[in-house]
Amino acid sequence: MKEALIFLVLIIFQITVMPDTSSGLSISKPGCPDKCGNVSIPYPFGIGAGCAATSLSPYFAVTCNNSFQPPRTMVSDNSTTREVIDISLERGEMRIYSEVSYTCFVSNRTMPENYTSGFSMEGTPFLPSTTRNRFTVIGCSTMGVIGGYMHSNPNLYVAGCYSYCQSINSTSDGAPCIGMGCCETIITPNLTDFAALLVINQSSVWKFNPCFYAMLAEAGWYSFRQQDLIGHLGFVSGKAKRGVPLVSDWAIRNGSCPKDREKAPRDYACVSSNSYCVGASNGPGYLCNCSEGYEGNPYLPEGCHDIDECKLRKQDPKYEQLYPCKDGVCHNTPGGYMCKCTVGKRSDGTNYGCRPILTKSEQVAMGLSISAVVVMSLTCLLVMKLQKMKHSKEKDEYFKQNGGLKLYDEMRSRQVDTIRILTEKERKKATENYSNTRVLGCGGRGMVYRGILDDGKEVAIKKSKVIDDDCREEFVNEIMILSQVNHRNIVKLLGCCLEVDVPMLVYEFISNGTLFEFLHENDQRSQVPLDLRLKIATQSAEALAYIHSSTSRTILHGDVKSLNILLDNEYNAKVSDFGASALKPIDKNDFIMLIQGTLGYLDPETFVSHHLTDKSDVYSFGVVLLELITRKRAIYIDNLNENKSLSHTFILMFHQNRLRDMLDCEIIDDEVMIVLEKLAKLVMHCLSPRGDQRPTMKEVAERLQMLRRLQMQLVKKISPIRVRYSYEGSSTIATSGMDTAKLLLDADFPR
Repeated sequence: MKEALIFLVLIIFQITVMPDTSSGLSISKPGCPDKCGNVSIPYPFGIGAGCAATSLSPYFAVTCNNSFQPPRTMVSDNSTTREVIDISLERGEMRIYSEVSYTCFVSNRTMPENYTSGFSMEGTPFLPSTTRNRFTVIGCSTMGVIGGYMHSNPNLYVAGCYSYCQSINSTSDGAPCIGMGCCETIITPNLTDFAALLVINQSSVWKFNPCFYAMLAEAGWYSFRQQDLIGHLGFVSGKAKRGVPLVSDWAIRNGSCPKDREKAPRDYACVSSNSYCVGASNGPGYLCNCSEGYEGNPYLPEGCHDIDECKLRKQDPKYEQLYPCKDGVCHNTPGGYMCKCTVGKRSDGTNYGCRPILTKSEQVAMGLSISAVVVMSLTCLLVMKLQKMKHSKEKDEYFKQNGGLKLYDEMRSRQVDTIRILTEKERKKATENYSNTRVLGCGGRGMVYRGILDDGKEVAIKKSKVIDDDCREEFVNEIMILSQVNHRNIVKLLGCCLEVDVPMLVYEFISNGTLFEFLHENDQRSQVPLDLRLKIATQSAEALAYIHSSTSRTILHGDVKSLNILLDNEYNAKVSDFGASALKPIDKNDFIMLIQGTLGYLDPETFVSHHLTDKSDVYSFGVVLLELITRKRAIYIDNLNENKSLSHTFILMFHQNRLRDMLDCEIIDDEVMIVLEKLAKLVMHCLSPRGDQRPTMKEVAERLQMLRRLQMQLVKKISPIRVRYSYEGSSTIATSGMDTAKLLLDADFPR
């Protein structure tokens, strides 16, 4: 009969305390009692020899006091034995009954009864829970304190609170303990030893409140009652007759969780498969838990067992909500379960339920949807076909409109085989459909993209802005003229694309960037010698002189600047973005409604007269020369952080005989100062306010050639070693027989 009663109590405990677990699981070591009275004893706790994990801590051994009915579970600390209320594996808690400290008065200064309660948990696996306990004081006009010591801290810890009331009527039952009749406060973690004290040696309220109480009790357990204030030890003999519940956190204190891929120590407590270790929340050590989908005791070998969710669903309807499998067949799996759908059903999207594959309304909707998709597909195919035909027709029209047929005729008649006509498909493939990663630069006349043709050749493709219809007639003529431009210092035109609204040009790709970047935007500013600057200036001037006077038709650049002078790997200059790049026939007699150019380079005379001439290019080139000898931008920021025009400032400084203040310090040298002075005079001629006072580009090129030879001669006189420059593709050697005086005279413009 007794065994049946114990079995019934065990079933009731598992249903009420562990609702998510199935019955019949062993929580204690085999052959050891798993209950004492109403308290379950899970391992590592145990009753009797060999039933507790005493190798981890001797305090895991508990006793069963059978002198009570029902029997009571007892546990010992360092000083006394306490009654156990319950033990939790999941939370790592043990609830016990604790004593109450009290002080009683029979007059305002007489204390015939005084008792102080406390614990000593040093060396045990127990620590009072910080979150689940409160230090509580009951009484009027009294102060209670809790003092003790923490792990590895020699300093005394003290906390407390003060409770006040003038009479019994100033309090009310159920009032929170915030200072009227009772008060409470939290405690610190890692508290190994503590005592609850009442700091009071006289009382003015002893007539209606003779006894005062202090205790460490489970949070929420105590609710204030007026009757606890009256009578002699009324609270201790009434509500706290067996003591007050106290929550103690327990853990495996003599170790810690092994790190990832670290071998577990020999005395590791989490011995069950499908278990894991968690660090203790209060004090050192760790706890063990069963993995998700498993239940049982992780401190026992094979103590964690799979939860059969499907079986639980059949046993109790409440588990159908906890483990849903609507209209499906539940199949248990290790650590979980699967909800399989039968024929004609499919998952409802949650993996925990099924629904019919198609309802009647869905069947109707699917039929309509399929019909709609078919109609839309046919419509789309028809639209795509029409769009393709329209696009093909537009390409043909653009090709004719942009002079494609005329260009073919001209190429056959003149036997021009240097121009390649790209299709729209080739253009998109070369630029990856105008990808932003392919952009080389952006200017007022359009975007320039880096492209790779089918033969692997790198090119620069210029996508210009919209042009007037009047200009399209001249486009083919411009291409034919530029196709015959063959100068080593001019970017070569390789082809064009005419199957678009705005014709596009294809140039050779120059890999070393622009002169602007070389002078002004290097991350680590490198020295640029004077001979290299003169070389770049001379080559650029020769290229501009060539397009002004050596082609069958004069071509004006219209936007000369350092950004439009490219440099190859040997620092040879390549003039770009001229003539047909503007997609507009330029004639010196044409009146220009909208002046195009770059601030700092724009010819003032052109700005006023609205006429673009070859002298406009000369003025802009003069600004480029200034950039080369000063290494300042056309619009630069001075020492006062103000924007200044380089050409305007240079003219002022030149007239004030302050040339050295403007020159780049890297090229100032007394031995070649005569070259710099004559170069400055050349700049001044180029920047003359009136165009007819400026030299031609051919004259500028000739003067630069003389200055370059003069600089080489002066350098050779200083160091009579044959000077070889590595900047040019074919090295140039300075001759020793150069007449320096003659060069000085030739480098001057006639007055």
